[in-house]
Amino acid sequence: MLSSSRIFAVNHKKISSLNINNVCCSKIRASLKRLKPHVPLGRNYSSLPGLIGNDIKSLRSVLSPPAAKIRNIGIMAHIDAGKTTTTERILYYSGYTRSLGDVDDGDTVTDFMAQERERGITIQSAAVTFDWKGYRLNLIDTPGHVDFTVEVERCLRVLDGAVAVFDASAGVEAQTLTVWRQADKHKIPRICFLNKMDKTGASFNYAVESIREKLNAKPLVLQLPIGEAKTFKGVVDVVSKEKLLWNANSDDGKDFERKPLLEMSDPELLKKTTEARNALIEQVADLDDEFADLVLGEFSENFDLLPPEKLQTAIHRVTLAQTAVPVLCGSALRNKGVQPLLDAITMYLPSPEERDYEFLQWYKGDLCALAFKVLHDKQRGPLVFMRIYSGMLKPQLAVHNINGNCTERISRLLLPFADQHIEIPSLTAGNIALTVGLKHTATGDTIVSSKSSALAAARRAEREGEKKHRRNSEAERLLLAGVEIPEPVFFCTIEPPSMAKQPDLDHALKCLHREDPSLKVRLDPDTGQFSVKGYILEPAKGKDTKGKVWEIINTVLCGMGELHIEIIHDRIKREYGLETYLGPLQVAYRETILNSVRATDTLDRTLGDKRHLVTVELEAKPIETASVRPVIEYADSVSEDLLKASQEAIENGIHSVCLQGPLLGSPIQDVAITLHSLMIHPGTSTTMISACVSRCLQKALKKADKQVLEPLMGLEVTVTKDYLSPVLADLAQRRGNIQEIQTRQNNKVVIGFVPLAEIMGYSTVLRTLTSGSATFALELANYQAMNPQDQSTLLSQRRGFT
Repeated sequence: MLSSSRIFAVNHKKISSLNINNVCCSKIRASLKRLKPHVPLGRNYSSLPGLIGNDIKSLRSVLSPPAAKIRNIGIMAHIDAGKTTTTERILYYSGYTRSLGDVDDGDTVTDFMAQERERGITIQSAAVTFDWKGYRLNLIDTPGHVDFTVEVERCLRVLDGAVAVFDASAGVEAQTLTVWRQADKHKIPRICFLNKMDKTGASFNYAVESIREKLNAKPLVLQLPIGEAKTFKGVVDVVSKEKLLWNANSDDGKDFERKPLLEMSDPELLKKTTEARNALIEQVADLDDEFADLVLGEFSENFDLLPPEKLQTAIHRVTLAQTAVPVLCGSALRNKGVQPLLDAITMYLPSPEERDYEFLQWYKGDLCALAFKVLHDKQRGPLVFMRIYSGMLKPQLAVHNINGNCTERISRLLLPFADQHIEIPSLTAGNIALTVGLKHTATGDTIVSSKSSALAAARRAEREGEKKHRRNSEAERLLLAGVEIPEPVFFCTIEPPSMAKQPDLDHALKCLHREDPSLKVRLDPDTGQFSVKGYILEPAKGKDTKGKVWEIINTVLCGMGELHIEIIHDRIKREYGLETYLGPLQVAYRETILNSVRATDTLDRTLGDKRHLVTVELEAKPIETASVRPVIEYADSVSEDLLKASQEAIENGIHSVCLQGPLLGSPIQDVAITLHSLMIHPGTSTTMISACVSRCLQKALKKADKQVLEPLMGLEVTVTKDYLSPVLADLAQRRGNIQEIQTRQNNKVVIGFVPLAEIMGYSTVLRTLTSGSATFALELANYQAMNPQDQSTLLSQRRGFT
């Protein structure tokens, strides 16, 4: 995407030799001259969009194509299903790269980070823009590892369609379910691409069946493979009854021939394809009434007479309605099946104007955009990716951030074309833009043209809400749905090499947190080296040369997993030049109470000539509904006038205590706090009220029976039959709860739950047990109560550290 922030390097050639005679082409030349030179990555790239050979399009068609010709799509899948390889082939066949990159060689376009190339996985989502047969495609390659799920979440939020990539030998896998649920949440139409059809064990029918059973989706089989595993050589287009065969002597897969299936040359294949086409027509007719009327009226006698275009239009409608998903197949690594996939993207996935966004009617063509990703460039500063839903973006435009309630100015507007970025004069609705100059915008912020525009939209939304008898706050009506950030499950301290480098570390973490909202950073001034959310050691204190006492303030990193924190640590070293030290990883436990308790407390302080007196009586009790934040209630006996003046102070005091429980210093959840009595002396400050409420709640919690909650991970292990027994025995030792053992081709899939504390370092153990043949996937399931013995052991360990 952007140099250190995924604007890819380009070996830019001079374009002065182009014969540009008209004013429009002169504008193109002026626009292209603003391209910043970058150091080449050793890859060759073709001409800029609109400058393919001597074909020079108008500036408008190059930079802002019609909305009907735009496709905003994402590539999503389980880790190692072939997303990045598929993206690489798409870029090559669309004409924007001149050589094929390979994940194993570490030279792909979208995986540019050193950490991605070393590990062969995608860590950050990468956006590339290119053209295919007159369509503008904004494509985002997303990670498949569970630690980077938030990258998928924030990209799906702004996409109009998605391509779900599957390993044909494995079908639906653990992370496939996760990204599929995310796409369901954002109501995104999608198509399926069964990749790795050349892989040993690949099974088209098994993969299609797993989509039907595990995803509860209705697959529309648009292609059939010609051969499987080693014999895979092409695909059959079921819609047009044609076979596509790739030239075995072609190194790059560009050469393939499309032939109609004939009775004389392919009788068996034609029979199989005809049956599949008839089944497809019946399936689509069941889902689309308009198509059903057409089929029953004109083509009921012979489905063969139905034109492919009519069937394709119906499949497009069904895909948009999300009642079924088209299924295609191929092998991206072997360069087979990618061009038909590109055709399917333009044919079946929606354009921006085909998506129904209710909020657009409120803005009446004014600017409305969502910031969905922030990157940092050392030269340009923050770079913000935006999806434009309505209106137009221009450089030097002042925009209003509704979330931050501030106005900022866009200094420059960029469009990423594969490895190139072009500074552009404007960009219209439906596009994805890269903006420079927004210092305060964060992921999930809603951007509009001005505050007055936002207020006008709010008034329209209010009128619409009254018509439909809806009651929403002004903010809820205006704000686009942002990105849900999951709670972190791992913590560890991070220290700079010296106290002089602490400001540099703070700056690095601030930049990384803005890029990655799932990374949480907390400061802990009270604890020492092992401090993680209240695991207290003696604070490290000392004196400097002037005799001044100083105290180390620990920085605590909170992340989604071991790999997540490891990547952050490595990025701080490589990108910011800081050799930091990580403390041991700690699990993010939580606490709750098991019984109801009451407590009363009085705080009486005289400061100067003013007396501060507060008396509080409250009750803490457990609740059955899962709630991360405490549920705060007020008894009828509490004066409304008193409550109105002090409610914020009361709730601040309660929330501050619930951040650190009495057992481990972990957050308290699933509790309700009821305030029964409150007496305040006139002139008492709100700070004293908060302090008294906090102290009273601490008393109550100490009297209650307390319970530690630990994160429980959903685990899926894919292992051969030979190693199943040792894997099951190891999981039993880790307090694992096996739910079921499935059969997937020649492998066994163990599905169960394991406490997170028992699974740290599991990848190394699993490799040893299975000679490197097994794989596993983890996902946070929920928090569960520890049994008394395990809780007692944990508390003993913690007390041993204090």
